[in-house]
Amino acid sequence: MTGTRKALVAGFLLSALVLLGALVVYPIGYSVHRSFFDESGGGFAGFDNYARIFTDDSILVAVKNNAVWVAVAPAVATALGLIFAVLTERVRWGTAFKLIVFMPMAVSMLAAGIIFRLVYEQDPDRGVANAVWVGVHDSFAESGGFPGARPLPVHPLKPGGGGSYLTEKPVSAAEPALLPLVGVAPARMPSGARPARAPAQTPAADGRIAGTAWLDFTRGGGGRPNVVDAQELGLKGITVEAVRDGEVVATARAGADGGFSLPASAEGTLLRLPAENFREQYNGVSWLGPSLVTPAIIGSYVWMWAGFAMVLIAAGLASVPRELLEAARIDGANEWQVFRRVTVPLLAPVLAVVLVTLMINVLKIFDLVYIIAPGSAQDDANVLALQLYRSSFGSDAHLGVGSAIAVLLLVLVIPVMFFNIRRMRRENRR
Repeated sequence: MTGTRKALVAGFLLSALVLLGALVVYPIGYSVHRSFFDESGGGFAGFDNYARIFTDDSILVAVKNNAVWVAVAPAVATALGLIFAVLTERVRWGTAFKLIVFMPMAVSMLAAGIIFRLVYEQDPDRGVANAVWVGVHDSFAESGGFPGARPLPVHPLKPGGGGSYLTEKPVSAAEPALLPLVGVAPARMPSGARPARAPAQTPAADGRIAGTAWLDFTRGGGGRPNVVDAQELGLKGITVEAVRDGEVVATARAGADGGFSLPASAEGTLLRLPAENFREQYNGVSWLGPSLVTPAIIGSYVWMWAGFAMVLIAAGLASVPRELLEAARIDGANEWQVFRRVTVPLLAPVLAVVLVTLMINVLKIFDLVYIIAPGSAQDDANVLALQLYRSSFGSDAHLGVGSAIAVLLLVLVIPVMFFNIRRMRRENRR
């Protein structure tokens, strides 16, 4: 090699080394150096900043959450990617399905965090997760239509235990039954509720007991208690039970105008409004509360990265010799045995690549946690990368602790990187 050629090669290498040193080596070296100094940077602190990582409660939460992330997120994403890759291999629409699953990879972490912040919204009218959860819950245990409704002291009702209300005296066909309540905002009344209809004063010929259940409240005031006024609405759909000696004799449900009718067998019974009428509306699960915020964010991460795992595993699956799979089936193995004893072992190198790549990725997770976790739950969802940001910036920043966390993240990532490099070298030597 001539001197000119050597100088040209050295020039190219030198520029690359300068960039590498300025953008990688120097920041790492400075972070290691800064981690041994105090908050101001003027006093040597030794290993105090590192000791603080394992004694400060908020940083310990971040360490524990990072351990959960590393143990759960890569494994779940890899497992889902494997399942998707295997199940879609033989179907005609497999390519379209893989495209759909991979599409979240085109979404930035910022956009995905905003999407899932809305998905996990507590209000079922806005949050998709709670809308589905509430829909399933209400299919088995429907909430009451009048949460918070109650009688006034002047009303002919009294507490009946367990959240129910009873009439103070037995009902009779000769006198209409009046069941007034308050405590329901007119805007939250059932759709289709009409102005209440006062029961007829003339007894029914067949001895049936007629009555009205209504909201004894007039907007703007002026209404009279225990009297059905013109602007007051009927309690549409409220359940009324006729009770004698603790047993239900008859049941009725009020119409749109609050009117109801009970058979003659209810003569002399007490009317009860059961507690089911007043059960609070079920608002779903607090996905972003202290106990579920980390699993919820991990779910959003899996939604993004399962497609990445699927594509890599599908590429590896395409290179698996089909003769081995067919030989196993000819020998009598069922599909589960072929998958467990042949497919998975042959895919082990690819699975290792995916798993290690995702482990490195989750060690640095920041965007999703910072965006999805609300301020009230951010301490519970804390991870090392987020704690690094919080310790390095802001009014109470401690650059020594922030640098120590950065060094800790580097120390955690390096063994995983070395494992991946050694595995790749072994693969290349085969």
